[in-house]
Amino acid sequence: MRILLIEDNRRLNHELKMSLVDEGYAVDTAFNGVEGQALVESTPYDALILDILLPGKDGLEVCREIRRRHINTPILLLTARDTVADRVRGLDSGADDYLVKPFALSELLARLRALFRRSGGEKSAVLCVGDLRVDPATHMVERAGQRIELTPRLFTLLEYLARHPNQILTREMIANHIWNYEFTGTLNAVEVCMRRLRHQVDEAFPVKLLETVRGVGYRLRTPELC
Repeated sequence: MRILLIEDNRRLNHELKMSLVDEGYAVDTAFNGVEGQALVESTPYDALILDILLPGKDGLEVCREIRRRHINTPILLLTARDTVADRVRGLDSGADDYLVKPFALSELLARLRALFRRSGGEKSAVLCVGDLRVDPATHMVERAGQRIELTPRLFTLLEYLARHPNQILTREMIANHIWNYEFTGTLNAVEVCMRRLRHQVDEAFPVKLLETVRGVGYRLRTPELC
């Protein structure tokens, strides 16, 4: 599980990161809202721990912007504000849970586990990006009501992209996800798979959802970004 921690208090940031790493999580950190939002938009995370009072851009604004971009990463807000109105604002901004400082590490870990359980239950839900429907349970793919037959490998690739709409996935990330190894070889295999996927998913339709980001990787765009 990979977590992004956005907390401007450097001591708390470091302590939380070390504790999470000790629990077996991979953790990236940011110290302001602008930097944190950029990381969320470019990297798929399993969860986001987000402080509300951040320099540059506050946590509620970051949360709202992430949701506007259709990024569904589970979000746990951290804050010293504990009124009912504050909690309502946090949840209405798109957060999944809310933890008031100071808190016990055991409670933060328990809330993270609960977020993972809830998001895990959603993994079988149908993924929709524009007129594209991807059903992980049945491996069925449709675009504009037309059935598309994909090989297991191409389906795995499309599902990966559909779980992270509008986020750029690097060639290395795709290789590691599809072939389940730390990528050290040629990137040609990824490019070949993307070519085949584009041929089946995009070629016959006026709106092209699959985008190549030159020198970086690929993303599946929602129609408003096409």
